[in-house]
Amino acid sequence: MRTLISTAFVSLDGVVEAPGGEPGYRNAGWTFKDVEFLPEAFEIKGREQKEATAMLLGRTSYEAFSPVWPDMEDFADYKVMPKYVVSTTLTEDDLVSNWGETTILRSLDDVAALKETEGGPIIVHGSASLNQGLSDAGLIDRYHLLVFPLLLGAGKRLFSTTDKDTQKLRLVEHEAYANGLQKNVFDVVH
Repeated sequence: MRTLISTAFVSLDGVVEAPGGEPGYRNAGWTFKDVEFLPEAFEIKGREQKEATAMLLGRTSYEAFSPVWPDMEDFADYKVMPKYVVSTTLTEDDLVSNWGETTILRSLDDVAALKETEGGPIIVHGSASLNQGLSDAGLIDRYHLLVFPLLLGAGKRLFSTTDKDTQKLRLVEHEAYANGLQKNVFDVVH
């Protein structure tokens, strides 16, 4: 079974919305406007590109990333990697042609079936709603979280507010940085 890894920039109060400056959110760009940049805190981002063998996105994140990431040197390893977009509305005509093989999945059952295929880890970027559904369905195996020392209040959250049984996590990697960022890598105990 393939490992599904959720990776996120998250505020201390759980917000993941618009970390890079996407329009429509009053705190957009909070990852670079409000915290000093330390390259060592982002080492995990380069590692993710080397270790992942596929990327999974929700429709909104796909529509935000696909016009930009294919031409960014920082994300060169993702360009050639197979991508899967979970969407009930996206069509083949909506996919960009310069970002490698992309497959549309229509449900969380399709994601569960993808996890059963041969291959290495699948990384989930952005995709707040998708992350909530994947977590609630027990499909996420690992979290790579860069926690920013900010309280943003309102905004899309990484975790749902669904009333569910406790989900135990095991801390497998942790580091704190001089700028207040914390790297937390958790395995989900299934």
